[in-house]
Amino acid sequence: MYTDTERCVRAVQSKDARFDGWFFTAVLTTRIYCRPSCPVVPPKVENMTFYPSAAACQQAGFRACKRCRPDTSPGSPEWNARADSVARAMRLIGDGVVDREGVPGLAARLGYSARQIERQLLAELGAGPLALARAQRAQTARLLIETTGLPMADVAFAAGFSSVRTFNDTVREVFALSPGELRTRAARSAKPPATPGVIALRLPYRSPLNPSNLFGHLAATAVPGVEEWRDGAYRRTLTLPHGHGIVALTQHPDHIACRLFLTDPRDLTLAISRCRWLLDLDADPVAVDDRLRADPLLAPLVDKAPGRRVPRTVDGAEFAVRAVLGQQVSTAAARTHAARLVTAHGVPVDDPEGGGLTHLFPVPEALAGLDPERLALPRSRRTTLTTLVGALADGSLRLGTDTDWAKARAELTALPGFGPWTVEVIAMRALGDPDAFLPTDLGIRRAAAELGLPSTPAALTARAAAWRPWRAYAVQYLWTVDDHPINHLPA
Repeated sequence: MYTDTERCVRAVQSKDARFDGWFFTAVLTTRIYCRPSCPVVPPKVENMTFYPSAAACQQAGFRACKRCRPDTSPGSPEWNARADSVARAMRLIGDGVVDREGVPGLAARLGYSARQIERQLLAELGAGPLALARAQRAQTARLLIETTGLPMADVAFAAGFSSVRTFNDTVREVFALSPGELRTRAARSAKPPATPGVIALRLPYRSPLNPSNLFGHLAATAVPGVEEWRDGAYRRTLTLPHGHGIVALTQHPDHIACRLFLTDPRDLTLAISRCRWLLDLDADPVAVDDRLRADPLLAPLVDKAPGRRVPRTVDGAEFAVRAVLGQQVSTAAARTHAARLVTAHGVPVDDPEGGGLTHLFPVPEALAGLDPERLALPRSRRTTLTTLVGALADGSLRLGTDTDWAKARAELTALPGFGPWTVEVIAMRALGDPDAFLPTDLGIRRAAAELGLPSTPAALTARAAAWRPWRAYAVQYLWTVDDHPINHLPA
């Protein structure tokens, strides 16, 4: 979008927050870059230039605006709606892969050479993987500076910097303030967290956001010990590269309040990325709803409660296991089966805020040796589960934010017991494919019949072609036709 100068200028002059994250405005006279909705008086048109990423702005010598904090904009919705190598690279960079594995590690995950990835990212984003990762490190550092009392040296290494000097230079260059000045400014208005060690931050999103299906779905399907709804917040445990974490997420009119407890601050970048992915916060609800509203039979559902998101997962492997446990059983039964696995094979943890979170969901390696005879499941489903766990544990099946959607579908379909419903629900919630569709789902078929849509899977799929590429969001609206707990926030 950043190449459409006229459209960008209109967005800046109208301070349209819907375009935050789509592009960034750099002001040639002040050498500052802003988000489109920056509250200051818009600059003259001849002084504006536009970039596709904060990293590209920083690489061109611009520093972040202190008023609108463009580095905290929602992410571009393109990276979650696309499945090409650039989108997959951006999702991996968002997960901190470059900091942990370097550019060679990023390229290896994508099946390209480092030079090819560099060229593709430069062409589309105006910055290579190192510059993009550097911009993300700066934002992580800012969060740690402003929300924790960690010594600056610890902040530097937790954010992924190789030295304190590089950390200091980057912070000054990007924010035009020293780390100490950032902390002093934040301390004037910040409230100390009630629980020591908790990092409190805001996760921005594009409005509207309807919390009912999002938090309602997560709460209704929560696995005891791993997830809970408590005091108006969705809480869960997180398995992370350097340790574990516990997060509490609460919806507010213009942001999601996020409270993170981490055993190792180096996991902050990934934890934030997982939470944004879980809640589908980088979606463009206006574009989605406009497409679905064009169908006269869907329009009333969209108009009644716009801004529905696709509830996802913090771990693809975890969700795949839970999807198999939930085959052809009720939501309550699926939770019971999952809770038994957690108690038997999950790692115990302490909840620092005294809640009901007791375990991490078991990783595939921990489940690889389970005795199928001890599973209270039909024999065919035991085979499905053990085969899935084996493939996840040995690495022959990968279900991550960077996974190729078509390849994953083919690999899942080849496993015993994986029909279209299971494959598509994993594609929708674990892989994040916005066009995943569940025409065989009982709730979808009931909704279709009630709305006057075709009720057979083949006919409904044909009708749903007009909803592409947002059929996963259409599923969320169709599920609201039934009065199911997933559609309502808990009391």
